[in-house]
Amino acid sequence: MSKVLVTGGLGFIGSHTSVELINKGYEVFILDNLSNTRIEVLERIEQITGRKPGFLEVDLTNRHHTDEVFKNQRFDSIIHFAASKAVGESVEKPLLYYHNNLASLINLLELSGAYSIGKFIFSSSCTVYGQPEVLPVTENTPVLPAESPYGNTKQIGEEIIRDFCNVNEALKAISLRYFNPIGAHDSSLIGELPLGVPSNLVPYLIQTAAGIRNELSVFGGDYETRDGTCIRDYIHVSDVAKAHIAALELTPTMKNNYDIFNIGTGQGYTVLEVIESFEKVTGEKLNYKITDRRPGDIEKIFADTSKANKLLNWKAEKDLNDMMSSAWKWQLSLSR
Repeated sequence: MSKVLVTGGLGFIGSHTSVELINKGYEVFILDNLSNTRIEVLERIEQITGRKPGFLEVDLTNRHHTDEVFKNQRFDSIIHFAASKAVGESVEKPLLYYHNNLASLINLLELSGAYSIGKFIFSSSCTVYGQPEVLPVTENTPVLPAESPYGNTKQIGEEIIRDFCNVNEALKAISLRYFNPIGAHDSSLIGELPLGVPSNLVPYLIQTAAGIRNELSVFGGDYETRDGTCIRDYIHVSDVAKAHIAALELTPTMKNNYDIFNIGTGQGYTVLEVIESFEKVTGEKLNYKITDRRPGDIEKIFADTSKANKLLNWKAEKDLNDMMSSAWKWQLSLSR
């Protein structure tokens, strides 16, 4: 049985990917420092799959502690999620983000070489594209200067992996550039658990509908889009999780050591369309108002996913209504 190390495996995307891996017959071992999740997620993964992953609480920036894990465990592949990810916080605390996100990556790559691990899947982001001039974005769309230290860590992370693969022929690595993962597992046992005030649209929207937040602010109603609000490519988190398995299964047949894939639906939705979908599938009326634009927000971005569709033999299956319905059921489960 192939054994996969999942870093940040108790987080939002990591937990869903752990579930999909176990369901496909992989042995999963999770490392997480619990900075942005709860230990109960481990039990919930077991509830869904019937199998409990291995787990250790580890700070991956600590080389000694991370090395101890590799000395005592044998991994065939690594899926690396663990990273600080709040854009606003990264602007306020840039050194924290550069340290957490880059030191952990470098440690893992060094250890993958030392312990002959041949497959590495990296959690990247569409933030590397900035505001592209042409839509939809392909993997060949120019990478623009990052809007935040968080985005810059993803750009630099990709470059580090590429350069390492150039001198380490034994490693096959793939960066998956996610667009906007939302939703929750069909079981409502795992989902997004933002700590503090959410900075992303859907968690804030869901919490507003649940009465946790008073009102949702829609930042900007005068963009050059079909209803004046920003456009994003939202994708169900379970579809994102399945893309990681597809990426793992591609690595043995890769011609080059390193590749990049967009992971999205290829469909852009406006903020008002997301609200409309939520109200339609839940029957809840949302309290929102359109306010001034927010500095740094990109007007519109959505993916060309044809490369992933063809080479990974993967395609997003769930639509926006599925995403909003599952996110709401997850929120209701938290209130019980």
